[in-house]
Amino acid sequence: MADSVTSDRRSTFLGTGIYRFEGSNTVFIDPVRVLNRSYTRFRVSPSAYYSRFFQSKSPTGDSRVPNNSRKRKRKEKKTHTLNLREQAADERHQKVKALLLEAHGSFLGARDLLALMETLSGGDEFSGKEWLQNVEQSFVEHGSVWQAPLYEITLNYNQDDKPTHDGGSPCVNYSEQRVLPVFSNLVVNEAGSDVEAELLNNKYIIPKESGFFMSDLGQIHNLIPAVSDCGFNLIVIDPPWENSSAYQKMKYPTLPNRYLLSLPLKQFVHAKGALVALWVTNREKLRVFVEKELFPAWGVKYEATLYWLKVKADGSLISELDLFHHRPYECLLIGYCDGDIAYSKCLSRLRPVLHDQVFISVPGDYSRKPPVGELLWEYAPGPKPPRCLELFAREMIAGWTSWGNEPLRFQDSRYFLRGEMNNASK
Repeated sequence: MADSVTSDRRSTFLGTGIYRFEGSNTVFIDPVRVLNRSYTRFRVSPSAYYSRFFQSKSPTGDSRVPNNSRKRKRKEKKTHTLNLREQAADERHQKVKALLLEAHGSFLGARDLLALMETLSGGDEFSGKEWLQNVEQSFVEHGSVWQAPLYEITLNYNQDDKPTHDGGSPCVNYSEQRVLPVFSNLVVNEAGSDVEAELLNNKYIIPKESGFFMSDLGQIHNLIPAVSDCGFNLIVIDPPWENSSAYQKMKYPTLPNRYLLSLPLKQFVHAKGALVALWVTNREKLRVFVEKELFPAWGVKYEATLYWLKVKADGSLISELDLFHHRPYECLLIGYCDGDIAYSKCLSRLRPVLHDQVFISVPGDYSRKPPVGELLWEYAPGPKPPRCLELFAREMIAGWTSWGNEPLRFQDSRYFLRGEMNNASK
């Protein structure tokens, strides 16, 4: 019986990318499998997604990340006395430490899942981040120049790949091409399959039944639905919080926290209300800002905190759990925002969000969050499946509208492979 249950969980994971631990609020996520359900003719390259925490296989076939014992020992730091904010942050950490350790223990105890860890990166070859950085477009830069309104994206529908007579590269036939302004304009793929798009000599893969609106915060009002019945009832927000580390890595521009107070969140909410999920770091100053100022300004009522625990390819945490400024987890704050007064009572009939849920995954690129929206569907008020919106998005998902100044960041065709998923990815 136990073997049958384990087999069912493994089979479900291979098909969905989600592994639920029995008798626990812990879930393991393979973002690649989850994202690949948004595509029909392309698939996310596993080795590209996991390039930070998977290494090339050694001659012995071992692809695991080296143990910490092989790393250089850090110099011992002088004892640091915590200030009041740091003390408050440490108190929050101590309250959830046992929960996170228990979740990690459940993960390490799932031998069937651990056996699949080394296959997550797939068998495809990835040429490395340095090459990608040299060729990718800077949407933030392009969107800020006077020519921005002139830039156009071409959506190529109903592609039919056929081999050439000489056996060379396939010929691509398009039954329809649609040319649209790419900035400050809602670009939608209504088709039931993904499409390949062209922009500034690069190609991008747009998921089925999805859309994006690429602009800065000053133009977001153009995305507001005309009527609340067309609003969104599941909204995920991943702001580019002020962060010195982000500046050092030059990965993306950050946004002063107070700019978020002007975000017209309420105007995006569906008539029957919305579940709002906000990614935050572990900085106490930020948590206080969200709880005392941001959520009240948005009209969001706090409901629960979920935790993303980050692990390496070998199953170990990406850093020590008690490492003060580099905790191996991030928080997802959950709240509800009322819609029209006539529908506000709908929120009282919702299934309550489980507190202290933990989802575990191997991280992708810097600040790239795992796709957890599906885990929140059942808690969203209003229509099912929910109308989903991601703010400050850097990638797209089927069934979602993505807004930000670089929603095509991870849609570049270099992050994708053409064709069906191979055995390593299944």
